[in-house]
Formats: sequence, structure tokens, C-alpha cells
Amino acid sequence: MDGNGTQPFEAERGSMVERQLRQRGICDERLLAAMSKVPRHEFVSPQNWGHAYADHPVAILEQQTTSQPYMIAAMIQAARISPEDRVLEVGAGSGYQTALLAELASQVFAIERHASLSEAARNTLERLGYRNTKVVTGDGSLGFPEAAPFDAIIVSAASPRIPPALEEQLAPGGRMVIPVGESEQQRLQLVQRNADGSTSVRTLEGCRFVPLIGQQGFAA
Repeated sequence: MDGNGTQPFEAERGSMVERQLRQRGICDERLLAAMSKVPRHEFVSPQNWGHAYADHPVAILEQQTTSQPYMIAAMIQAARISPEDRVLEVGAGSGYQTALLAELASQVFAIERHASLSEAARNTLERLGYRNTKVVTGDGSLGFPEAAPFDAIIVSAASPRIPPALEEQLAPGGRMVIPVGESEQQRLQLVQRNADGSTSVRTLEGCRFVPLIGQQGFAA
């Protein structure tokens, strides 16, 4: 907090929410409040703090990125997170989206294939006081069956197809948002588990994510 009683980068967060999100159709007020609150710069290295609230992805460890704020918001809004939901995040990365989901849901399980990223995300989340998150290292394309089913699954990496393991871990009425397509270009898809156990799929918009490496994703 500075001498004026404001939090670091508070103005930048406010501008991000108004210009990048609200003006582009993000209207979930709980989500907008969460993005106004969570300090995105804490999830990137200090040399990238100047880019933390910019309208583009930001590089993190292991040649990965934390996604553009608008794309994160679009995915979370499409997943329609409720306060009582149990959520699985595939591709925890820096833990920024994990923190946003923790503001919105009752419990968040996040899986990340890079142990160094998992550890860094856990440390940052703990330091910021998030107690309803569990970050593990593993193959995200296989989900986290020991904690399933989930009310929502958000996949922050591109898959060549919808992984059957993730589809099976959706609770009745559950929603999954996942980028599907080739390694260079994908379409964001919303998968919903219907009351009869079937699933329906709706395409949302074009996107570009790093590949989901794993048994039911892309080969390493």
C-alpha cells in the first residue's frame, strides 16, 4: 500500500477491468470484482510487472505464459462459477487463474505438469491467503479423478480433442471450457453434462493457447 492508502497497481487493475473486460462483454459482476481484487503482478516475475495488466499474455517460467486477461475472463464467465462449486483447473501455470477461481468457488483443484510452476503457484497462493486451493503436479489431460466429479473444469491449454477423462469427471450439470484444435490455432468450446448423462458442445470463439501435453492431449 502506498502513502495514499492505495494498493500497488490498483489503477492498472481498474483500467484492465473497465477497458479490457467490461467494454468487451464481460458482465459477470462477481468475476469483475475478483479481477479487480486479485494482484496479477504477484503471479509474474518482477521484471514483468509492467506488463501484468496489459492486454496480452505474459511470460512465466518453463517457457509458458499466463493468458491474456480477457481470455481468462471469457473462459471463467462461460463456465458460470457459483459460490458452492468445486472446480478443476487444468494448467495452473502461475496460479493467477487459480486465485480468481478461489474467489468465486468453494474449492479449486489445479493441476500443472511442471513441478516448478506447481511449487511457485502454491507458494504465491499461500502467501496471498488462499486456503481453498490445492495445486498438484501431473498430467492435466487425465484430470484429477480422486477429487471428481467437478461442477466446472477450465482447461488453460489447447487439446487436439476433448479428453474423455475430463468429460467423465464433469458432475451432472457441470460445465467445461476448453480450447480445441491444432497446436497453432483453436476454438474455445463449452462442454456441458446434461441431466441424462450425455454431453453437449458449443463453440464460443477463436483462441490460441500453449498445447496440453499429456496422454489424452498432444505428445511431448
